[in-house]
Amino acid sequence: MPPWTALLLAGSRPEGDPFAESMGSIHKALIPVGGEPMVLRPLRALLSSPAIRHVRVASQSPEPVAAVIPADPRVSIARSQSTIAATLSALCKDPGTRFPVLVTTADHALLTPAMIAEFTAASRDCDIGVAFVESQPLLARFPNAQRTWLRFGSGKYSGANLFALNTPQAAVAIERWRSIEQDRKKGWRVLLQLGLPLFLGAVLRVHDIQQTAANLGRKLGIVIKPVVMSDPLAAIDVDKPADHVLVEEIIAGRA
Repeated sequence: MPPWTALLLAGSRPEGDPFAESMGSIHKALIPVGGEPMVLRPLRALLSSPAIRHVRVASQSPEPVAAVIPADPRVSIARSQSTIAATLSALCKDPGTRFPVLVTTADHALLTPAMIAEFTAASRDCDIGVAFVESQPLLARFPNAQRTWLRFGSGKYSGANLFALNTPQAAVAIERWRSIEQDRKKGWRVLLQLGLPLFLGAVLRVHDIQQTAANLGRKLGIVIKPVVMSDPLAAIDVDKPADHVLVEEIIAGRA
């Protein structure tokens, strides 16, 4: 595989972020984690990965984020679009984009080079790769972890905030996402708009995660590959106060 471009999403909610405000921060990416602005942790993991050639940090408010990022020729900072889908769409359409692209988020505070290596190695032979963590290993270590679980067949999975855009054809799925982005919190509406068979397969749970991805890819005319990560920490981001407490405990070695 050629070297990867990494896109580190460090955006904020246009309507304001009560979580960031409750933590005394003007920006979610700047919430302190382990004694430093949160965005620095995934950035350091990306820069430590031999697979990554360049890191683009994208934010609607790039100035305060740029102020905490050390100068590095491998890092660039740019203003993002109003939504994640719009940002990814612009990235795919940019003739200067060098694929493959690894996408992750500033709240992925426990991201490690080992996770990046596992995901990039597994995300081959597809247009889009999506990382997941299965519920059993995560809950075995952290029974009180609060995650959003997606059911596929007999399994439950949480997203791991790692996405591979291997080819420009990934734009097909992103444009579809943009068209239904207002329903992104209502997964059944999204599936229904993508087709009745796919919707019924998800609702009846007759398809496992691999079959669901294959069916969705055929619907969109691309290849989508789910990657189930071996390290359950890949599913833990910092999206609410309970997450922040858990991540701080993990970093301090108390969890």
